[in-house]
Amino acid sequence: MTNKMDKMKWSSVFVELVLLLVKSVYYIFQSIYYTFVPLPEKSLADDIVLITGTGHGIGKCLAMQFADVSAKVVCVDINEQSNAETAKEINAKWKGKAFAYTCDVSTLEKVRELGEKVKNEVGTVTILVNNAGIMPCKPLEAHNEATIKKIFDINVFAHFWMLDTFLPGMKALNKGHLVFLSSMAGIMGLKNLVPYCASKFAVRGLAEAMMEECKADGFTNLKFTTIFPYMVDTGLCQKPIIRFPSLLPLVTPESTAREIISAVKKNILEHSIPSPLLIVNNILRCYPHKMALDFKDFMGGGVDAHDD
Repeated sequence: MTNKMDKMKWSSVFVELVLLLVKSVYYIFQSIYYTFVPLPEKSLADDIVLITGTGHGIGKCLAMQFADVSAKVVCVDINEQSNAETAKEINAKWKGKAFAYTCDVSTLEKVRELGEKVKNEVGTVTILVNNAGIMPCKPLEAHNEATIKKIFDINVFAHFWMLDTFLPGMKALNKGHLVFLSSMAGIMGLKNLVPYCASKFAVRGLAEAMMEECKADGFTNLKFTTIFPYMVDTGLCQKPIIRFPSLLPLVTPESTAREIISAVKKNILEHSIPSPLLIVNNILRCYPHKMALDFKDFMGGGVDAHDD
């Protein structure tokens, strides 16, 4: 009896293995196909998009461009004046498309208050873009305890508080899209950005684990996108080091926002800006570590230390 059960068990494992191999081949050919054929794009016209950090930079550009594709936009920023200006600009072009809320997203209680207001005044958020972040550029020894805590409060813990507040509504609808702004500094370590790199590595892990948890719980209609931008010209990066500026120039907030929205429309899981960077990194990770480091040193890139 035991031998028979063992044979059935191994037969089941063999069938699973064959199925895994067949699916793997299918996914490889599918990936090759979509290298040459554009992925289908979903409409965002019926979505309510909440974006943090909309007072300037990438967040403001995202708000403008999401409104341009007919989504309702919930603008959230700690700076009341600049955030209100973003919403005003949007509503001047697309009346009634933008709603401005002032909130310190690093505080759970404030985010929960925001959640109640948004739900009552706008509706259930279906796309959440965790964009707000800070990037002090200095050696680790130059950071004090308060600065490091602030980096993690805004760059990491705010993601948790936003998920705690807005994910249940998406689960109730079994519909939604969660967008996490990481960074290429969440893929590789960089001088003068040690706490920032750590925070962006954390965002990458959070996004991946959250996706697995939702999938295991049966919420298969929830989509996830993690974005890894190169240095973006938003003012955070005041002293960039770029060895080949014609090859890898600073990225504009406008083009970054366009690529993020395109990734959301196509349900892309991970996307770097520019897009080849993530592919190059994944390839180099398959080779000896010293080779990858030498290639990184050859390309150069990073930031010089500067005051906040």
